[in-house]
Amino acid sequence: MKFGPVDLGQAQGAILAHSVQLIGGTRLRKGRWLTAEDVAGLRETGLEQVTVARLDADDVHEDAAADALAQAFVPDPDAQGLTCTTAYTGRVNLLAKSAGVVMLDADAIEAVNRVHPMITIATVPPYQQMAEGGMVATIKMISYAVPGSALAAACEKARAALRLMRPSIDTIGLIVTDTAGGAGDKGWRATADRVAAFGVDLAAPILVPHDVDALAEALGKAPWDLILVLTGSATSDIDDVAPSALRAAGGTVSRFGMPVDPGNLLFIGALKGRRVIGLPGCARSPALNGADWVMARMICGIDVTDADISAMGIGGLLKEIPTRPHPRRKQKTT
Repeated sequence: MKFGPVDLGQAQGAILAHSVQLIGGTRLRKGRWLTAEDVAGLRETGLEQVTVARLDADDVHEDAAADALAQAFVPDPDAQGLTCTTAYTGRVNLLAKSAGVVMLDADAIEAVNRVHPMITIATVPPYQQMAEGGMVATIKMISYAVPGSALAAACEKARAALRLMRPSIDTIGLIVTDTAGGAGDKGWRATADRVAAFGVDLAAPILVPHDVDALAEALGKAPWDLILVLTGSATSDIDDVAPSALRAAGGTVSRFGMPVDPGNLLFIGALKGRRVIGLPGCARSPALNGADWVMARMICGIDVTDADISAMGIGGLLKEIPTRPHPRRKQKTT
């Protein structure tokens, strides 16, 4: 692509690089293919030159290039849960067809962005929770055209590297333990709102005493695909009430604690083939916490392992919540 000022006599058929206001109020916007009428209007304004972009034989216009790369990233929109917008000014947005969690191939996306500096894609982070219509990625051709050979290389590397994992479970329930003078079932509404974001209803909470036997009995009777447990007293050890109750009910605990703050005191496990999440106390607040990340993945059928939770520490320092008893920022520094 050739870019720069040209005499008006050479401007017809080129792409206008900068918007120009014509006499009479008409505005020629940048990116416009200049016609003979446009050139005449420019001449009337007193201009003798105009800055344009002219495509080389191998160049692909920005809109056609953006569409091609979008199709390479999303060859099967229904299966991938994504919608591609119509290209405009070299941009195509990839939108979520429904609520869900984003899965992406970071290596492929980085490889595309290395092909040519004018060919770009920006995405949300991996495992980002999305609402219907949310923007998962934006493809942008920075210049008015890109080399066809570079576009072909980028499309080859794109290899369907983005996907939205949609909710895959039907029932979710919450068991709450309570202590004398405790919070009762406070936190149910915040949990229900989290679940509702995926189009799933949360069953009415089951309230039991904060006791291993009582909780184990409730866990054993729980009929849901995903079982959530919120204890009246914070779970502070893998042998505390909630993890012990899960084992007593015949289940297993696969991880206690996570490197996300707030959200440290979370545990995960399984019971009779169903997933169990022991929620941290901060889940009573609607503010983002580590349990949100784990719940979102499990609701969408994504396995969460010990290694997965260990990796959440990068980016796991979340916003401080006002209800924290000992705010981090009040600690003395040296």
